[in-house]
Amino acid sequence: MTHALTFPRRPRGRMNLAKEAIYLQSRADFCAAIIEIDRSLDFKIGARGWCYMLEEYELAKGDFASAERLISDCRKSGELPLDICAEDGARDFNNVESLDGTTPEEEADAVLGYVRQAHHHYRPVSFWNTQTHYCEMLVEKIDLKSLFDPVCAKYNVPLANARGNADINSRAAMMRRFAEHEAEGRQCVLLYAGDHDPAGLRISDFLHKNLADLSQAVSWSPDNLIVYRFGLNDDFIQAQGLSWINNLETGSGERLDNPKHKDHHKEYVQTYLARFGARKVEANALVTRPKAGRQLCEDAILAYINMAGIDDYRASIAEAQEAVADQIAEKLAGYAQ
Repeated sequence: MTHALTFPRRPRGRMNLAKEAIYLQSRADFCAAIIEIDRSLDFKIGARGWCYMLEEYELAKGDFASAERLISDCRKSGELPLDICAEDGARDFNNVESLDGTTPEEEADAVLGYVRQAHHHYRPVSFWNTQTHYCEMLVEKIDLKSLFDPVCAKYNVPLANARGNADINSRAAMMRRFAEHEAEGRQCVLLYAGDHDPAGLRISDFLHKNLADLSQAVSWSPDNLIVYRFGLNDDFIQAQGLSWINNLETGSGERLDNPKHKDHHKEYVQTYLARFGARKVEANALVTRPKAGRQLCEDAILAYINMAGIDDYRASIAEAQEAVADQIAEKLAGYAQ
């Protein structure tokens, strides 16, 4: 990369003009490095993901919190583009006005151009009709949602960010989809990728309970649901050389490795400590290995997807789309007469 990464450190106390100039230049170089790295990525990451990306350029783990604050500050000041970080779709505004920037002639040409190609959007047959399993995916961090989205789109796998505990409406909607596919004879599978820590390794039990809590309201039980946690796992961490955080701090700021923590003496925590010690790997670390991360995702999906079924699906869709194209051509010819 062109710009070397140096983490800007504001000197204590009042800065004279010379020290301020040095700090501002260091800050500008830091932003330039992030912008240059961003140009090489084909997915968006959050502020925490940027910390892992910058760790590859020797950002210390101890500077992660400061780096997150600095990135946020630089986005606010305009030193970094606002969209340098992935958006949280849950906070999007609805009904924002959008204007067309075309002339009537240009718009008419665009509409006709779309009509002639509209058959490519025709999907009268479910991808899952040729499959024995039905899959959905949850990830623990927004960075993984951005990273995995192209792979999930390729196989029509619904993908969402669990954000620790998916809200009731999202869970219910997912359960209704599972109920529909289960009623059609498919084995339902929930794929999951998250942190490598005590809670992350027991996520299967947690997700089953999370869904079972709504069984009465939704009229569907996850008793037969396969929950497959495909990452992060120790073998992948070691193979990819992902970095560990040397504590077990939770979202509340408390630490599971502290004997005073209320869960410290629970079996799942003690089992984890005995095997891995007081350390963890956050799922965000995957952004530093995007190719391997996407392969990890695809391998998890392909464990439950029949490739021959995909070929049958594509053939049936192509046939249906061709029929629509013939109808479009016939109707356009009729309008021209």
